[in-house]
Amino acid sequence: MTWFRALKETSRSGLTLERARLEPLVALRGAVGLGITIGVCLWALGPEAAASSAFGAFQAAIATFQRSWRPRPQLALASGASLAVSTFLGYLTISHLVLFLGLLAVWTFVAGLSWAAGPTTGMIASSNVAMMLVTVTLPTSVADAGVHAATMVAGGLIQAALIVLFPVRRWGRQRDVLADALAAEADYARRLRQDPVAPFDPVPLMEARAAAVLTPRQARRRPAELRGARGLAERIRPVLASLADPAVGVPPNGPERDRARELLGAAAAVLDATAHAIRHGTAVDLPPAAVAAFRTPDTGSVLKGAPHRAATRLGRLLQDVVETAGGEPADGPSPAAHLRRPSLLSLVPVALKGMRDELRHHSSPVVRHAVRVTVVACAGYLLGTALPFGHGYWAPLAAVMIMRPDFTQTYSRAVARFAGTLVGVAVATGVLQLTGADPEVSGALAVASAALMYLLMRTGQFAAQACVAAYVVFLLGMGGEQWTQTVPERVLLTLLGGVLAMVAYAVYPAWETPRLRAHLADWLAAQGRYAAAVVRHYAEPADTSLAEVREALLAARSARAAWHAAVARAAGEPVRHRGLSRVTADDAEEALTQTGRVAMLMEAHLPDRDAPALPPAARLADALRTATEAGARAVRERRVPDWTAVRDALEDPEWADVADTVVQQSARLLLRHLTELSEALDTAVPPMTTGTTGATGATGATGTTGGERDGPRNPRDSAAR
Repeated sequence: MTWFRALKETSRSGLTLERARLEPLVALRGAVGLGITIGVCLWALGPEAAASSAFGAFQAAIATFQRSWRPRPQLALASGASLAVSTFLGYLTISHLVLFLGLLAVWTFVAGLSWAAGPTTGMIASSNVAMMLVTVTLPTSVADAGVHAATMVAGGLIQAALIVLFPVRRWGRQRDVLADALAAEADYARRLRQDPVAPFDPVPLMEARAAAVLTPRQARRRPAELRGARGLAERIRPVLASLADPAVGVPPNGPERDRARELLGAAAAVLDATAHAIRHGTAVDLPPAAVAAFRTPDTGSVLKGAPHRAATRLGRLLQDVVETAGGEPADGPSPAAHLRRPSLLSLVPVALKGMRDELRHHSSPVVRHAVRVTVVACAGYLLGTALPFGHGYWAPLAAVMIMRPDFTQTYSRAVARFAGTLVGVAVATGVLQLTGADPEVSGALAVASAALMYLLMRTGQFAAQACVAAYVVFLLGMGGEQWTQTVPERVLLTLLGGVLAMVAYAVYPAWETPRLRAHLADWLAAQGRYAAAVVRHYAEPADTSLAEVREALLAARSARAAWHAAVARAAGEPVRHRGLSRVTADDAEEALTQTGRVAMLMEAHLPDRDAPALPPAARLADALRTATEAGARAVRERRVPDWTAVRDALEDPEWADVADTVVQQSARLLLRHLTELSEALDTAVPPMTTGTTGATGATGATGTTGGERDGPRNPRDSAAR
């Protein structure tokens, strides 16, 4: 992508207004907390202290809107307290330029590194630096600074108290993500009716798992219908795939396929009804036709072997998930058994360790972001102070709020912030001229602007930045500043901050495109560990723990999510592919996706602990682990992975004595898709033919063999998948 096109796309992204689900009651609660804070401080302490408290309450409310599953009151308290500390320390040094620049550099660098602890922490830390640049100018003495800091803490306390006293749709977000996970599986079942090897995006299941991580207090209050459905959903997914897949399930055509389609459609209807009940907290209303499809006795006469086992297990799992949605936890986790969320204090050493780990890698995107934002903040403050506008903090404030670790967000936010500032300042200035500069009126207008920002925050950066600009103009007007003192300088210095942020990323970038091979290698290694763990369970059913398979699956999902996030970021960068073209990336992604699907099929038929061991499966598991680790190194070094060890393990004569056709066919499918990965990474390798070792019978039904391709896969087809 050229620079011109990249700038065009990021500008369009920044100015786009998206349709989003609005939360008016949540926005109203945040605005009420802000209004209470401003009103009390305005009455008791005066306009300047009210402005400081307003920044604290405003920032605390914004923190509660972030995508975090931590209890919202904790986020509000942490945001208000951290802003208070930043403001007090900033005021102590503001009169000495060198000392303040040193504090600004340290504070900004730490805020940049805090993105290693997650986007919520990074956003709160960056906002604190930006807010500090304004709030340090409001106090007039050290005692005054202490009072202002205390009002910021009070603003966070008020927002936290309102969240506790007036909860809006309690457990609503947890209900939504669990319902989304079940609805995604319903959609997956419907797609399997038409495409037996359709891929499944595990992101909804990952979101549901993140939402299920609870504090002990939350675990005691969690509704019963949220306790076991996620675990059942995880177990339903591989059963759906194994029922539909032609290699280990029913044939591509015939009465078995028709019966499988009927069961998949009924499963989709049951899952949709369950998702609706969980989302709205109502009783499950099952479609009679779906219930009848699982109760008919014809299944045993039509389906045999592995497909019959899958159909029977699917019916039991659906019955369990329906019972769970009705408020009884069935065979899911008990109330005491939950994924524990650590406290904020216990996360501090974890966050510090993550920041130290990032510092060891100087090419890390987080470290580069920390260096960029520190240099830009200090340079912006010096330039803003040197220019004859006054209020030089607008330039570094804009830069800190704009800059993010990746290119697309930084540039789109820069365009959105400048355009939003123009609109917000123009509207706020006109309103102030009509209403006057009365502190009470300005405070009320600031609260209204904040409420509008809370409401429209998820619709796009442009709308949010326009509301923020109006909020700051009204707030400073409440503090006694005339619009002629703030509007021209705010517009020009915001433009300066945006330009500095964009130039800094161009000069000292952290491109994601050259790192795509590393992400692909990580995914390959994780996928190989998952497949090896599944195969190992067949080799040693009595000695292998299902927890190992589960941990390997979660690691593979995380690696897959990191790959997709990297591809999405790289798509908007003005950088050449440097060894991994878009077509190659699409084909490699498809091969690894199918590898994971085959491992999932094997997981659906894991043997019981008393099942006989399969010695050749042990050799295959070892070969898969070592070969995929070596293959990951090869991908990083721009070499083609070699799967000779896996092929040799499959040529073991003992495989002929294995009666389980699911294991045999799935093992050969793994080799086939790994070979397709090598083909994708080396266009000089001739297309794989159906003569590859032992793979013909197993893969001919899946429609994924290289011999069946008419030519290179269309990248748009992969994108559609």
